[in-house]
Amino acid sequence: MSNQLAIVIGLIGGLGFGLLASATGNRTLIGFAESVAPIGTAFVNLVRMVVIPLVATTIFSGVAGLGNPKRLGRYGGLTLGFFWATTFIAIIIGMTIMKISVAMFPVTPQPIPPGEGVGELPGAVDFLLSLIPSNPFQVAAEGKLLPLIVFMVLFAAASTAVASKYRTLLMEASEAITATLIKLVHWVLLTAPVGVFALAAPMAATSGWDILKSLAVFVIAVSISLVLFSAAVYIPAAVFLGGVPPKKFIDAVVEPVAIGAGATSSAAALPSMLESAQKELGISKAVAGLVLSLGAAINRAGSALFQGGALIFLAALYDVQIGVPGLIAGGFAVFLASLTVAGVPSASVVTLAPALDVVAVPLSGLSVLFGVDRIPDVIRSAVNVLGHMTTSVFVERFGGRAD
Repeated sequence: MSNQLAIVIGLIGGLGFGLLASATGNRTLIGFAESVAPIGTAFVNLVRMVVIPLVATTIFSGVAGLGNPKRLGRYGGLTLGFFWATTFIAIIIGMTIMKISVAMFPVTPQPIPPGEGVGELPGAVDFLLSLIPSNPFQVAAEGKLLPLIVFMVLFAAASTAVASKYRTLLMEASEAITATLIKLVHWVLLTAPVGVFALAAPMAATSGWDILKSLAVFVIAVSISLVLFSAAVYIPAAVFLGGVPPKKFIDAVVEPVAIGAGATSSAAALPSMLESAQKELGISKAVAGLVLSLGAAINRAGSALFQGGALIFLAALYDVQIGVPGLIAGGFAVFLASLTVAGVPSASVVTLAPALDVVAVPLSGLSVLFGVDRIPDVIRSAVNVLGHMTTSVFVERFGGRAD
């Protein structure tokens, strides 16, 4: 049995037990549901333990791997510009549809977990100043991930300007640490079925059937958002900006999209993307290699959409009020967080932590998402692959032939 299936079973088991306790009012069942809560807290701590170093090494590898920005030239500029523009559009769509969804189908607020009190949201000036860490080691120790990301981006950018031997050493060390941390993430996720059960049981015992309705609203809203984003942004961009006939483009992306969705990883679809882009769409080898490889590393518009929607949902779930400045800060945090998504299942859930921290939403909410992440994970992985392929035809047309 796969671990993802085990997580789903853990969620169903926890919700089922909690609902039984709530429906019967049996004090023994309710007491047991409440007694397993510390196990859920331990699982959350395990996730948080891995997040900080994984975010740091992932963002360094991604930015440093670009090499000297001057060497990327026109192709690199077009690629990154398209990546970032569509990512911001995805975040806006995800937040907007989730905002509408929770307004139409209100979720039942949950109590703030002990030890995770909600702080006051920072103002615009304070937020911008907080992005510049006076001591990167201190912010890492305090779990302030957003300023840590900013430091790692600058550090990685600086590494592209030093002697190649030093950059190579840093890259190799970062990649080795990232690979080790990803293995550790897999180990942590092995405990997820028990952790999710321990978090879901007391929640369901307190809220009853309302928590199921809330989770259903989240899954449906995110799924609709991802499909809408693909239909309204990526397909038209490929046709009108990339100049590719709709049927030709869809036929070319079916196989890589299916592989990415099945593996829940756009990186797993890279070989198929390279072949389809060159053979089916006529993309030059240089453009395909740059755009698709870079996309598999740092382009996660589908993940950003999911994270934007999740931020709004969890804020509603814990009754955290977010004004316009908070939404802007949270959206920017989601954008940066999406750059750190690693190629492992449910990585979008793990790396959502910096955005939740910015808008003062309890990190325990992450564990709520693990059990219902399977369907959104499949769809957003497919959307990410579609985005890579769309970018390749855009860059090919506006960047000119590379070979």
